Amino acid sequence: MDTMWLNMDRPNNLMVIEALILLDGVPDWDEVIELFRREVLEQFPVFRQRPEQSAPMGQPWWVEDQDFSLDRHIIRVHLSEPGDDDTLQVHMEQELDVPLDRDHPLWRVHLISGYGSGSAIFLRIHHSLGDGIALTRVLLSLTRGDPDATTEVAVTTEVRPDENLVDAADGNGAGVIEDLAGLVGSGLQLARDGVGQLLRLATPDGAMAATREMVRTTRVLGDLLLSHNPDTPLSGEPGGTKRIRWSGPLPLADAKQLGRLAGATLNDVLMSAVAAALHRYQLESGQEPVDLITMVPVNIRPLDEPLPPELGNAFALVLFRFPSGLSAPLDRLAETKRRMDRIKRSPEAVITFALINAIGHLSAHVARIFVDFFANKTIGVTTNVAGPRSSRTLAGVPVTGILGWVPGSGRQTLGVCIFTYAGTVRVGFISDAAVIPDPERLLEAFEDEVEHIIHMGRPLPQRGGKRDADR
Repeated sequence: MDTMWLNMDRPNNLMVIEALILLDGVPDWDEVIELFRREVLEQFPVFRQRPEQSAPMGQPWWVEDQDFSLDRHIIRVHLSEPGDDDTLQVHMEQELDVPLDRDHPLWRVHLISGYGSGSAIFLRIHHSLGDGIALTRVLLSLTRGDPDATTEVAVTTEVRPDENLVDAADGNGAGVIEDLAGLVGSGLQLARDGVGQLLRLATPDGAMAATREMVRTTRVLGDLLLSHNPDTPLSGEPGGTKRIRWSGPLPLADAKQLGRLAGATLNDVLMSAVAAALHRYQLESGQEPVDLITMVPVNIRPLDEPLPPELGNAFALVLFRFPSGLSAPLDRLAETKRRMDRIKRSPEAVITFALINAIGHLSAHVARIFVDFFANKTIGVTTNVAGPRSSRTLAGVPVTGILGWVPGSGRQTLGVCIFTYAGTVRVGFISDAAVIPDPERLLEAFEDEVEHIIHMGRPLPQRGGKRDADR
């Protein structure tokens, strides 16, 4: 899988994960650099290595960079006035289409001061080093706070029980990651113990279960092969130049309350808000809104185990169809929940994990054809990460926000990042400027929808005294 992502770079869609840590103050940058040295370079050797390939068709591998210099990878930047979000976003946009140097380790960090009264850390890390959740855990290892928070991270489709993603009171916190582990384990057992499995299938219950699974698998394969994204204002040929915009911290409590009232999870509520933004963008662009498909990464790495030193990629992808053709907020939310629930019951993640692994064994040219085939069915990639529930610090300075975008491929034009942290949520949009030159419109629509959701989730004010309250 790492080789596949290494070979997927192209001028108009680089395979680079972009991450941002916002700080309430300016830390001692020398201390931050020492943190990187101790927590990243010493723990994960791939950050000191570069890819090498001995022959055009040979398998590349990581080799130590004999000319490694931390100064090449960590750069200090001071923003020009006024040093606000717009200034920081413009600085990042100037870097988003710059390839990482393959003669050296494939990552770069900007330590940014002049960001108001605070600062920021902007990281660019090639997807071949690791997947987004693994790299999020690496970055959280730089922070301090609740000892358990460094592993307190999950992705959409509720890979594990978490109050950020599923109401603890509903008792339905079965996570996809446990199901994936069991299904993958069953597949391995089937390969090891074929006779025993065949005997099991000979029983009525076993045959019935196998038939049900076959029907579900056939349906998923049909969706993967036959689904397509319609032509909309968000589709077209990427040009390479990217735009990036993100929100301020938005409160979560009332959004959770609406989720409880509607029998949905917070994840459902936030994804329906993205659907609302896509609906409004199409409408304002003069087109009748339709449903749009995005890719959603699903983590399959156990979150309670340490990351392997080599990091690498261990995730699946599912296709999620935003109900962006619907106009009523509660209808969108109900349909989002229905579609998310279907994904959770589906073997799609296991199937795509197997497909990604198989594609990774093909030549770079053939792998690209397969990746483009599936990527072009979607507008891009959407991640919804549940970060630490309590505040963290980095080099003694409070962290006020975290964002991260995984790259798009093929004709994908829009990446969406939703990141919950310390009781708040931020959303970030990264778009291809040739197709979606104005991601601030999507951001404004998302923020309006969240404000509407918060209003709907608040209890009605009581009128009168105790008698009215009792009623």
